[in-house]
Amino acid sequence: MHRRWLAASLLMGGMGVTPVHASAQPPRLVVVLVIDQMRSDYIDRYQHQWNAGLKRLLTEGAWFRRAAYPYLGTVTCAGHATIATGTFPAQHGMILNGWWDREQTALVRCTDDVEHAHVSYGGPLDGGTSAGQLAAATLSDEIRAQLPGPNRVVALSLKARSATMLAGRAADVALWFDDRGTWVTSTAYTDQPVPFVQAFIDANPVIADADRTWTRTLPVAEYLFEDDVPFERPGDGWSPAFPHNLGDDGRPTPVFFRRWQRTPLSDAYLGRLAETAIDELALGQGPGTDYLAIGFSALDKAGHKFGPQSHEVQDLLVGLDATIGSLLETLDRAVGPDRYVVALSADHGVSPIPEATAASGLNAGRVRTDDIGRRVDDALSHVLGRAVYIARVHYTELYFTPGVYERILVNPRALRAVTDTILASPGVWRVFRSDQLDDRHIADDPVARAVRLSHFPGRSGDMIIVPKPYWIMSNDATTHGTLHGYDQRVPLIFLGAGIQPGQYLQDATPADIAPTLAFLTGVTLAHPDGRVLVEALRQQPYDPAGVR
Repeated sequence: MHRRWLAASLLMGGMGVTPVHASAQPPRLVVVLVIDQMRSDYIDRYQHQWNAGLKRLLTEGAWFRRAAYPYLGTVTCAGHATIATGTFPAQHGMILNGWWDREQTALVRCTDDVEHAHVSYGGPLDGGTSAGQLAAATLSDEIRAQLPGPNRVVALSLKARSATMLAGRAADVALWFDDRGTWVTSTAYTDQPVPFVQAFIDANPVIADADRTWTRTLPVAEYLFEDDVPFERPGDGWSPAFPHNLGDDGRPTPVFFRRWQRTPLSDAYLGRLAETAIDELALGQGPGTDYLAIGFSALDKAGHKFGPQSHEVQDLLVGLDATIGSLLETLDRAVGPDRYVVALSADHGVSPIPEATAASGLNAGRVRTDDIGRRVDDALSHVLGRAVYIARVHYTELYFTPGVYERILVNPRALRAVTDTILASPGVWRVFRSDQLDDRHIADDPVARAVRLSHFPGRSGDMIIVPKPYWIMSNDATTHGTLHGYDQRVPLIFLGAGIQPGQYLQDATPADIAPTLAFLTGVTLAHPDGRVLVEALRQQPYDPAGVR
């Protein structure tokens, strides 16, 4: 059996807290489910539409109702990395989905890696992907390093940044979907396609759905709000209202594959593939501790286009309820309900559509980052002379060309011109200098703390822009990536071995997932930002005979 780590229990006993010990039989399978762009209030608003997996998690699991990310950069790569490592971007380094590389003078993605080539399950693909830029170890990395094996690791998603962050540095299967219609992995994980994965893809070609139409699962009266929400931007030839045809004249075109990814069909595909992996690799059925992670991406891909009140978002959650229900039934059958533990969360939430918010009378709109860059260049030209001073404004991060930031810091007039120009831009709330984020004078400022937790030297911008509430930085109908509640607050639920069901109102963060699962499996994380959620752990009698 795995080693029992006593330090936490001894500490809690000294604080007058009842000691909590990991189960006498640690889970043989750890399952991490991440629903991309799921706001926590979706549960309160839409759970009446669920009767399978999501409903089971709520009624039989431990639900932390106040869970939230405490940092600014609430985007996919950062969220998945936080869940996987138990650390925040200031430690794991995934500040956004990409950043401006000062040496390459180019935008790089968080998963870019020229050392590892793509391994395609279909047509050839250029480029390379890995978790090599991740600066902290993932839970799956630590399971492999610390526990007796074999320890199988499987991570699946539509997005490379979701699958690779959840997989870590090594995996038996790490798989994602290319917009051109090909499933893909990387030489970071394997030199050739995994046979059972190839067999599944060959037997279940995505293009077989080309003649499908996405219609509502439930009667229309069971959906809240209107179907055609004002200001939606569906794109790719779709109308704002149901039904939505997937086909593009029956051809395997990028339009079809983009449409397919926005429907419940893509989530169901990942669910079936995960069930196949459980059986083919006998996950949770051997002597080691296995790890299965699924990043469900469809909600994000549709949510950007239709917004949080849409029938599309609601129907995707109805589909996920069924998909997760089937997965849990497979786990019960193949592994046993007392031999696996599930953690479910999201990588971020999402803003309301700003035009709809403005129509209701609130201050809302779109921050034009390209306009900010031009205006700062113009302001500095009046102080320092005509030149190009801005290398890039990428989302919240503003990067100067080499040497400019240092010149500004010693020139009060130039610094004031930059700051005043940014703050005068529509939708900008606050602006921070990167060199000030460790200043004790701003340590008690909650906005500064959120910015600091997203700051990683060398990758972050020279200045960081914080939008006002309900102002977004995107041309989609809506997006995320701020420190406001609709972006930070997400579900956090545990179910299975060692978990005490109930609703919990203690503050929590998705960074608590890895430490909690590590405690249950007997793994020590080096320096987590999250904590073990002892409130939701079953109290077990300590058995010295179980220590080895």
